[in-house]
Amino acid sequence: MRNALFGLVLALQFLTRIPIPIVAPWTPETRRWAVRAYPLVGLLIGGVIGLLAIYMQNVPAPITALAILSVWVALSGGLHLDGVMDIADALGSNQPLARRWEIMKDPQIGSFGMLALVFLLAWKAVLLWALLAYHAPWWWLLIVPALGRWTGVALLVLTPCARPKGLAWSWKQSLSGQDVAFALLPLAVFALWAPSVVVMVLIATVFVVLMRWFMLRLFNGINGDMVGATIEGGELWLLILLWSWWQFATVSPLGI
Repeated sequence: MRNALFGLVLALQFLTRIPIPIVAPWTPETRRWAVRAYPLVGLLIGGVIGLLAIYMQNVPAPITALAILSVWVALSGGLHLDGVMDIADALGSNQPLARRWEIMKDPQIGSFGMLALVFLLAWKAVLLWALLAYHAPWWWLLIVPALGRWTGVALLVLTPCARPKGLAWSWKQSLSGQDVAFALLPLAVFALWAPSVVVMVLIATVFVVLMRWFMLRLFNGINGDMVGATIEGGELWLLILLWSWWQFATVSPLGI
């Protein structure tokens, strides 16, 4: 139990900007529990933005969407956005593999990275706006951050690291496939109340499979940037899924 609590603290310290003045031990057990707690941290983030959405329900949808996205990014400190930008710069360079890795290590942000950041945030904002305008049920704001972080866990555990060093590699040494399943438990409990969460898990799994294939093909493995990019991409993927459902199956049913 003590390792589980320390793992939760590590996950909160790593994935959020919430100040927690506790020094948690960095051991294989605490790392394992930290990764298992990723979706729990996502539920916490989702709970905050969900409460914000409820509080601002009488505010115009565009303003509410921008406020939600701002708090969403602020809570995570934009941690995963860095991975999106690094990968965009590397792929946009059209350079050989070795050079792509050098570009990813460069702390400077290139034009492709900036474009990726702008379009990612723009798409998230517009999709949030649309879902708020459709008066979609509040629970999706809980699930998207949680399931997005689970996609990062799945990619980390199930994909080999490109190099035997770095933060992702050190975390991976303590993990197994059981941890991927264990991390789903909070969402499995939620699915008892909202069965459609099961469909979202399956869709998220498809995204992980695609990301794994692309990262192996383009980089021969993963690093921490790719885990972060998967979390951001997974959230966007799920928002697109939710918008598609509300647009085509609820707001504008086929044949009507």
